[in-house]
Amino acid sequence: MPNPKINCLKCKHFYVTWDPGFPRGCRAYGFKTADMPSALVLRSSGKPCLSYEEKIK
Repeated sequence: MPNPKINCLKCKHFYVTWDPGFPRGCRAYGFKTADMPSALVLRSSGKPCLSYEEKIK
């Protein structure tokens, strides 16, 4: 069964940075990226993001 795609915009660890080259960040993993953080985690580790936590509304 394929892993569901993680939407970082709904994650409490996601943030928008000031850096135009790396506009998206992840506080859980401590990095900034041009892609969605969950895509970078999947590409780098081969596993889906394990730190995803949905924002409390």
